[in-house]
Amino acid sequence: MPDNARVSDIARPAGARHRSSILVTGAAGNLGREVVDRLQAHGARVRSLVRRQTGARPGGESVVGDLTDPAVLRAALVGIDSVFLIWPLLDSAPAHDLVAELTAAAPRVVYLSSTAIDDEAARQSDPIVQVHADMEALLHGAGLLPMVLRSDTLASNVRGWAPQLRAGDVVSGPDVAPTAVVDERDVADAAAAVLLAPHDQLDHEPYVLTGPEVLGRADQVALLGAALRRRLRFQALPADLARSRMLADGRPERLVEALIAASVCRPESRRATDHVERLTGRPAGTFARWAIDHAAEFG
Repeated sequence: MPDNARVSDIARPAGARHRSSILVTGAAGNLGREVVDRLQAHGARVRSLVRRQTGARPGGESVVGDLTDPAVLRAALVGIDSVFLIWPLLDSAPAHDLVAELTAAAPRVVYLSSTAIDDEAARQSDPIVQVHADMEALLHGAGLLPMVLRSDTLASNVRGWAPQLRAGDVVSGPDVAPTAVVDERDVADAAAAVLLAPHDQLDHEPYVLTGPEVLGRADQVALLGAALRRRLRFQALPADLARSRMLADGRPERLVEALIAASVCRPESRRATDHVERLTGRPAGTFARWAIDHAAEFG
């Protein structure tokens, strides 16, 4: 796609010409809900795949079940043109069944991956990034020609700090390497643009979705504090203490180990791209703006 082309200019009329049927996985999550909202606003038929029924249902048709269950996925794919795929597991083994079902149904696949992938590395820096790299390889190997959106750290991840901020002014945790934190609303806009755009007018290299500035944990805490008008500070915890606290909070052990590995092994990234703007027609928003918009969640 030429540098001056905007997928956003293509996607809006495309939604009017053809009312796509799109399956959104992870539709009850922070990002999935945003994607569902945007697709419906463009007139797409949306089917949401959620792991469990809750009171707050995503809009449109819902299928309840596990993404790793081939029967559930097979039923969810009936009549579907495109799939927005979020892979939630720290294990790529069950992905083989998923890819087999996708191959049989042959929809367009837009896969949410990670900016931390190093295409030149034989093995990735940590288990989370390795799973994303493995999934990309599986999808390409199956001939699905996926559109890959490699997202940087989502701003919505800081919602996990809310319990600490209700108790005091200190956020403690592992000090991960700085990255160009991206607003999940921008990622959702980009995903919707790709899902609704004609396939032949897309760049099939991965899009790298970042925010406009590189931020560490302390930077994010300070910006959130400014939005809340509180003097907040970040307290970095050594790996062993961070591990014990996350386990005490009830997080699964395998996830905790992966998060600790990411905090220790994942290298700093100073890369900020214009790919959000290429896809949506507007620059990526700042974390400061996200913090202001979501300040009430931390009160």
